[in-house]
Amino acid sequence: MSQSYTAGKHLILLLVSILLHQYLAAQVNGAISGIILDKNTQKPIMAASVLLKPSGTGSSSDSIGRFRISGIPVGTYSLEFSALGYSLKIINNVVITSGNENNFTIEMEPAGTILNEVLVSGRKASARATSLESPLSIQRLTTEDIKANPGGNFDISRVIQSLPGVGGGVGGGGFRNDIIIRGGAPSENVFYLDGIEVPLINHFSTQGSGGGPQGILNVSFIEDVKLSSSAFDARYDNALSSVFQFKQKNGNPNRLQGNLRLSATELAVTLDGPASPKTSFLVSARRSYLQLLFQLIDLPIRPNYWDFQFKTTTRINEKTTLQVLGIGAIDEFRFAAPKEATPEKLYAVNSSPLINQWNYTVGASIKRLTARGFLNLAISRNTLNNKADKYLDNEEPTEDTRTFRINSRETENKLRIDQTLNLHKWKLTYGASAQYIQFNNEFFQQFRPELRDEQGNILQPAIELESTNSLNFLRYGAFVQSGRKIWSDRLAISAGIRIDGNSAGNSTANPLKQWSPRISASYALSDEWNFSTSYGLYYRLPSYTQLAYQQLSTGQTNPGDYIRSSHIVAGFEWLPSSNTRFTLEGFYKRYSNYPVSILDGISLANKGTEFGAIGNELVNQEGKGRVTGVEFFAQQKLSKRFFGILSYTYYKTSFTGLNEEWIRASWDNRHLLSLTAGYKLKRNWEIGLKFRYQGAAPYTPFDLTSSQLNYLTLGTGVFDFNRTNSLELPAFHASDLRVDKKWNYRRFTLDLYLDIQNWYNSKNPGIPQYTFRRTADNAAFQTTDGQPIQQNGSNAIPVILANNDGSLLPTIGFIVEF
Repeated sequence: MSQSYTAGKHLILLLVSILLHQYLAAQVNGAISGIILDKNTQKPIMAASVLLKPSGTGSSSDSIGRFRISGIPVGTYSLEFSALGYSLKIINNVVITSGNENNFTIEMEPAGTILNEVLVSGRKASARATSLESPLSIQRLTTEDIKANPGGNFDISRVIQSLPGVGGGVGGGGFRNDIIIRGGAPSENVFYLDGIEVPLINHFSTQGSGGGPQGILNVSFIEDVKLSSSAFDARYDNALSSVFQFKQKNGNPNRLQGNLRLSATELAVTLDGPASPKTSFLVSARRSYLQLLFQLIDLPIRPNYWDFQFKTTTRINEKTTLQVLGIGAIDEFRFAAPKEATPEKLYAVNSSPLINQWNYTVGASIKRLTARGFLNLAISRNTLNNKADKYLDNEEPTEDTRTFRINSRETENKLRIDQTLNLHKWKLTYGASAQYIQFNNEFFQQFRPELRDEQGNILQPAIELESTNSLNFLRYGAFVQSGRKIWSDRLAISAGIRIDGNSAGNSTANPLKQWSPRISASYALSDEWNFSTSYGLYYRLPSYTQLAYQQLSTGQTNPGDYIRSSHIVAGFEWLPSSNTRFTLEGFYKRYSNYPVSILDGISLANKGTEFGAIGNELVNQEGKGRVTGVEFFAQQKLSKRFFGILSYTYYKTSFTGLNEEWIRASWDNRHLLSLTAGYKLKRNWEIGLKFRYQGAAPYTPFDLTSSQLNYLTLGTGVFDFNRTNSLELPAFHASDLRVDKKWNYRRFTLDLYLDIQNWYNSKNPGIPQYTFRRTADNAAFQTTDGQPIQQNGSNAIPVILANNDGSLLPTIGFIVEF
């Protein structure tokens, strides 16, 4: 009886296991949906054909441009969109899963005037990235490009380093996301999220610059990223090196869905779906576990962050759409005593500040269709609250031992309006913007302490920077841009003008003094070849830290002139197929009115990769800069399971300092090489490989005498700016590897991934670190006379620590779509 019962129980368990496996492993399907719009007018396109390749499954758009295809076997496809009077559009590498339904916003361009031009546009439908306003210096990445990027760790700021002209900071392999575009400083870039400007896209951001160690934006929200490194559309202000346009998805209007991502460093949750018949939403939250990882591997730093993001889309009526979005971050950076002390770990404790930072951007935009185009109205508010403190001993901070303080808050309240019209064959866009700035700043830095010898004689007088101020003022601007195609649509020309001004007392109120013209042209040499060129004059307002700074001891203030940069670019584009694109461009940039530090004597273009802020010091604006270079780009969209990107840039960049001599910029690496490739195997396996090479970066040696005097107070060495960037670091190179495996079940998808950064453990060159030799147990500093160390370092033993450790970093994680 007992034996038959046991056998029956085992049989039931076996049958349940078989049925469960059959249920999970049964043929599973996914779906896609979206809306198709006219790119020029933003009006829905009815009866557009949607074809899924290679399955051949298709559908068409309804009266409001919407489409949906369900019952699609899971896998990777291409989407082909066609409509009468419009050029063919192709989207490659569309991954259909059972967990989440992809929702696309498709913009189609009206076809050319002759049959041959229609075919040309069709062949360019997938690979082409340029537009009428910006016919060159444009690159695009899709959400799949970002998610599958090896070493990217779902961080857009790292992924874009695969693109031409994009460097990753001084050494190339550091932990920060300092975006260097064509030799420009990290402060020269602007970022737009669905048309709303987002000043910061990184955690632990450097105020006045923008870089930081980890991106904020949620990859699950992003439909594509567009990078413009020149020929900027006149609607965008304050850009000197690049404009990033992040296009977010709309929430799924058909059902509630989401995904959960867990790795050794973070946990992220995203939800999207319909909120009402007319409204869809996306919302996400992410929590960092870096502090636990660093504790496990006994690093003394403890970074901790949260971020949040949301978007709603409401179709008010046939002509009006409302979008509301928001993004925010909370950052905390602390230190802890390492279990096993080493000179390198102890140096890290007192060389960087403690950080408490939060920021947010919220905005709303209304798009209203008009008879010949559309009107956009956007209102937004963003705030950065930045607190940073540094002490003689960051582990035991007291007010008496403070050496550095930032307590700052900057808020921008923005209003933008623009109108796009299509007048016969002309495309005309014009608009205006206004901002109300609220800036409060408390700043203190012990630049040099007072030091005396044993007899009480002053060896070094104290130099302290201190400023407490507020600045409230208006910024305003206007633009117009127009373009058209002529000569049977073979020649495309575009020209625009932008003007900007502000009411700050030390800046420029008259916008006509920032007269910013730009012109571009593109000529189709053949069905596959294009030649394009552009010229533009661009302006950027200095950082609020610079504008508001006033030396407390003297009352001296800074100038606030707009920084000026002119661009000349020319290049060829070859599109041999719809999936393949090659570009070759030469560029020249010239800067004037660049801020120069009075104390250090160097251009602020050489700063911005340190924590805290830049601009809290006295400057003049007599600096100049120049960049010359050439870049090559090759992209193969997904074709026969393979996709890849190859980019190479050679450039030279230099700036003048207080002595007006031309000096290599801190990011004058000369060579940037990146290769990213992926291959989709059978059974939902995918493998990716990335290789990056960044040429030797210049750096400034230490002033050994001043460093010895000041190290115990500052926690770092003092650079000898009389020899700015006179030495070179070794070149940087590293490779990242990523493997993904997906399992699709009826109700969810599981994606397991292994991402190995720097898999062959290459050295990561960084600027050497100045310190004093420590005792064998690292409990104290050694001295030349065996006595306690003197505050002026006179009996210390200086040591220069190499800063070129390699860091092989494997990450195992999973994503559940449901």
